Amino acid sequence: GRQLTPRRGPDLQLPGGGERLPVETSLAMAESFDFIVIGGGSAGSACARRAAGYGAKVVLLERGVSRDADGTRRGAGVGGTCVNVGCVPKKLMFNAAQQREFIHGPSSLARSYEVNIPEGAGAVDWPALKAKRDAAVKSLNGAYDRNWKKAGIEVVMGLGAFVDSKTIKVTQPGGKERAFTAPHILIACGGEPNLPRIPGAKLAITSDGFFDLEEQPKKAAVVGAGYIGVEMAGILHALGTETHLVFRGDTVLRRGFDPYIVETLMGELEKHGPTLHSSSNPTKIERAADGTLTLDMENGKSLAGLDCILMAIGRRPVTDLLQLDRAGVTSNNKGLITVDEFENTTTPGIYALGDCTDTGYELTPVAIAAGRRLADRVFGGEPRARLAYEQIATVVFSHPPIGTVGLTEPQAVEQYGKEQVQVKQSRFSSMLYQFAEPDAKVKTALKLVLVGPEERVVGLHMIGPFSEEMLQGFAVAVRMGATRADLEASVAIHPTIAEELVTFGGWGQKKQSDGALMPMLPPYLHPHGASTQHTWLQGLAVGVAVGAAAATAVLTIILDRRCEAPVAESRKNTKILKTKTSTRLQSSGSGAQGAHHAQTSASPSEARETGAKGGVGQAARGSREF
Repeated sequence: GRQLTPRRGPDLQLPGGGERLPVETSLAMAESFDFIVIGGGSAGSACARRAAGYGAKVVLLERGVSRDADGTRRGAGVGGTCVNVGCVPKKLMFNAAQQREFIHGPSSLARSYEVNIPEGAGAVDWPALKAKRDAAVKSLNGAYDRNWKKAGIEVVMGLGAFVDSKTIKVTQPGGKERAFTAPHILIACGGEPNLPRIPGAKLAITSDGFFDLEEQPKKAAVVGAGYIGVEMAGILHALGTETHLVFRGDTVLRRGFDPYIVETLMGELEKHGPTLHSSSNPTKIERAADGTLTLDMENGKSLAGLDCILMAIGRRPVTDLLQLDRAGVTSNNKGLITVDEFENTTTPGIYALGDCTDTGYELTPVAIAAGRRLADRVFGGEPRARLAYEQIATVVFSHPPIGTVGLTEPQAVEQYGKEQVQVKQSRFSSMLYQFAEPDAKVKTALKLVLVGPEERVVGLHMIGPFSEEMLQGFAVAVRMGATRADLEASVAIHPTIAEELVTFGGWGQKKQSDGALMPMLPPYLHPHGASTQHTWLQGLAVGVAVGAAAATAVLTIILDRRCEAPVAESRKNTKILKTKTSTRLQSSGSGAQGAHHAQTSASPSEARETGAKGGVGQAARGSREF
């Protein structure tokens, strides 16, 4: 590898044991690459493969999975959290829960459609389900490894840490150490679940431990108000476990979700979901003589006879293993790495992506998209490439599921002002529950958050059956700057839940200041010159027209003043004026073009601000941020 000038220093201390080489020796032996990627999860894998596709020499360092003495999992494994202990196995368990929910429980549907369900139906063979789920995960592990090798990426299993800003040292299983150097290093190490600092906390499991359960719990408590807690509690309850959801506040999903959606979810949880324990903060966990667990809470209440207590109180990055200080990389008090909009850390040539950063989005598709854009910028020759952390769609696999993209109503009011914001919302039971008893009907709620006179959709929120599948198409429209008129220009598909989003009250009409309703034409019927999509052409035309009119007026005035002059002098002046007129016309035209250039060169956020405050309808339409 590339020879680096040795420098004196202490031996590098890394977790894992084994023989440790002095720092100066490891530097001299470092293997040289173009790109070192720390972490084989969603972000690291996506970025590494894209970079390798551009011809970069890439080494990917993957920690793998190990277990503490008490069996606690360390490291997600090949493919990261999503593949092993996150999205994929969670969705498989959600699917299983849905199947049982259709035939058993307070919101079951099968009997309402006169399907004969024998008494006692709905028992779950948990060990068999786990075996199938684990096999599916294992197949994905293999697919990741094959794809890395196919891309020409060198994969090294082991725990890495910084020696300096250009060098990583890896401790492999068994204690062998290797060192790597590169001008570009990506940190994509991910995170792991937290446990509370209360007595007996180690008697609880986390979402990681949920996927280790060999038998289905008969009685379980899930602690946490976030989407992981809501999802885990919903899955356990729907599969037949007596489930209790414990959370500190008055509601779940208190941050980042529209109040209308949260209100609907709370109603459904109370009617059809696990037993709710609001305003409850755990203080202690104890094991009883019969082996069951007891969860004590600050409010004096307790839950006894529990087979399982699952803590879903948040996650933390595992950046403390990386010796970031050796590379000058800054992190906040939670260990999250500070990055700018282009994923740069505070050290040139070192980047960070995914759950270990302070971007605020712990979502697999976000990590993948950001990873690909980073590779486009660093190795693909596109300096503008980046992910815009806005209008990102997300789904909660709750019961019923939630889909959301853009701003909540409170966020829109804060950003644009109350007078600029209006909403369209509706709550109902869909046709799916037509034959169900009133108490068994699950509610659907849909909401549009609109801004400005053009009614641009800045937020779209839904809860109810199939929301997780409906959202993606609408998210594309929101990202493109769709207005209410754009949604209503699409003829509804009937009978569906999704049609409600394009047929809200007031369909095809606009309310005037006096309250009168007037027809509102769909965008495709607007005259070409008046289309908001051609605003720049309007500006150009107006600029040329105004410039020409001004020049003509000046010419007329001057000619009138010269009418009594000798003919020869008049002709001379006319020739001069014609030259000036031509110059002014050119100036007016270039001025309009310049204005157009300024408008189209503005950032999408600037264009959207103009659209919201100046009523330029779809100023942001057609713009893209990658």
